[in-house]
Amino acid sequence: MTRVLLIRHGLTDAVGHHLAGTAPGTHLNDVGRLQVAQLVERLREVPLTAVASSPLERTRETAQPIANDHGLTVEIVPELLEYDVGDWTGATFSALQSNEMWLRFNRVRSLTRPERGESMIDVQHRAVSALLDLRRRHASGQVAVVSHGDVIRAMLLYVLGMPIDFYDRLEVSPARISLIELRDDLARVLLVNGDAVSGLL
Repeated sequence: MTRVLLIRHGLTDAVGHHLAGTAPGTHLNDVGRLQVAQLVERLREVPLTAVASSPLERTRETAQPIANDHGLTVEIVPELLEYDVGDWTGATFSALQSNEMWLRFNRVRSLTRPERGESMIDVQHRAVSALLDLRRRHASGQVAVVSHGDVIRAMLLYVLGMPIDFYDRLEVSPARISLIELRDDLARVLLVNGDAVSGLL
């Protein structure tokens, strides 16, 4: 059995304002750094065998303090990268409200791909593949995986057996934890968008 803590990075100035996407240069803000410090405290007594992270700065800045506190090295996993939203990268949410393709994208993610971006099904495929690889390499471990909101939603939807178009039925907030359990014959969700995992591990 492998238990995986899916952790969204701490708050950045982009959250709720614009699509940072896969572009480099988005760092945690002051609130995000405080969230990570609190997260480190909450996870201090949780035995971790590995810490994996998306390559982007905001996830590495979240993962590194967790890894440091557990005496681990952050493993950078490219498949955990943020959703590539193509031409929408950097666009504000207010500007996108008049874009018909954006509105369709948020209604029917299963059939809508951002121009020069990737589909959410592609995101799910690569993220779940990364999960299964972590399961193989840490078969009896507990792994912290630091990634991005929609990437974590895609993994949770897979384990829950829910359609991609239900992505907005799951809340995944900055610096919050979702917990899944992976076995050879079973995958199940133990927690979604929690602030602590005590009592579950």
